[in-house]
Amino acid sequence: MRPCDENEVVEIVRAAMAQSRRLQWCGGGSKRDIGAAEEDSALVDLRGLQGIIDYDPSELVLTVRAGTPWAEIERALAAERQMLACEPLDVAGCFGRSPGEMTMGGLVASGLSGPRRVVAGSVRDHVLGFRAVSGRGELFVGGGKVVKNVTGYDLPKLLTGSWGRLAALTEVTLKVLPAPETVCVVALQGLEAAQAWQFLARVLGSSVGATAALHFGPGTARAESLTVIRLEGFEPSVAARLQGLHGLLAPHQALLTLSDSQRSALWASLASLDVLPRDRPIWRLSVPARRCSQLLAELAAGDDRWLFDWGGALCWLASHVEPERLRDAVAAVGGHAMLWRADAPLRRRLPTFHPLSAALGALEERVRSQFDPLGVFATSRFAGSVDAH
Repeated sequence: MRPCDENEVVEIVRAAMAQSRRLQWCGGGSKRDIGAAEEDSALVDLRGLQGIIDYDPSELVLTVRAGTPWAEIERALAAERQMLACEPLDVAGCFGRSPGEMTMGGLVASGLSGPRRVVAGSVRDHVLGFRAVSGRGELFVGGGKVVKNVTGYDLPKLLTGSWGRLAALTEVTLKVLPAPETVCVVALQGLEAAQAWQFLARVLGSSVGATAALHFGPGTARAESLTVIRLEGFEPSVAARLQGLHGLLAPHQALLTLSDSQRSALWASLASLDVLPRDRPIWRLSVPARRCSQLLAELAAGDDRWLFDWGGALCWLASHVEPERLRDAVAAVGGHAMLWRADAPLRRRLPTFHPLSAALGALEERVRSQFDPLGVFATSRFAGSVDAH
């Protein structure tokens, strides 16, 4: 099914309620291979809801229909030298699809933020408002179309990252920001994990003002490890902060400045996770930065590959490590592990998201039942088999 407007989305949900059918929402399909395949639900393609409704560069506010491709949004923002500052990840390449097909609804529903999160916040910090259809077959709105909006419950933050389990987004309003005048990306080669964490901690605790802090393990971006820092802003400011960054180096260390093409290739590989091998499961680990090197030393084998994004406290790990062992180890350091990419049998067996505690699981279920009391929206794709719990 491919509705063309909000009213058709409402009709589809109400028909599903009447017929006891289950629905699965889809935009560009860039993340459809996350979680198990839903065989008992009807696919609803929301790409018929396309177009920029309102864009006021002077007010830094953009309103778009949920099915609008991310590539179209990027072009519109670039024409005004603006950006969505949370730097959303377009992960289509990770699943063998074409970059740019991700839709705005999928971007918000997944809530995947890039390295600039360290200074700009995540996707949910940039969503001002939305229109959506609930599992009750009702059209509702949340937030507003201005930056200073504090009326009512903060539903935009709740729906961001909900993966289509609470409502079908039909329209989204976002805060945008001016693009930086100057971008400089520098790197250190050959640091061990523990050394990289210490260096990145010094950088982010200083006045350098890095807008990205990444560490690519050996065999990912290059044969040696690569520790990457990005500086942005006005040219004199970037130059001064770059000097400050040099002052944080040990006497024997030297910074490598990446060219524009190298920088673009590195960021594209980060978004698509092309630097990670595809012959083993990929995990998205959210862990305290200070515990990451300890965790990798415990879990990663010699041929495993990984990268760490300090801004999102995320470690991406490609490994054959036993899933239950991995999740126990991640939980022990106060984090959680999401199964990002795997073969179909593992995705059917294992829950996509790290299992919640009984109290949090009950709270999540109560919230979900308020939006979708009859369970119209398919959620078993994220649940795994009964045995897996």
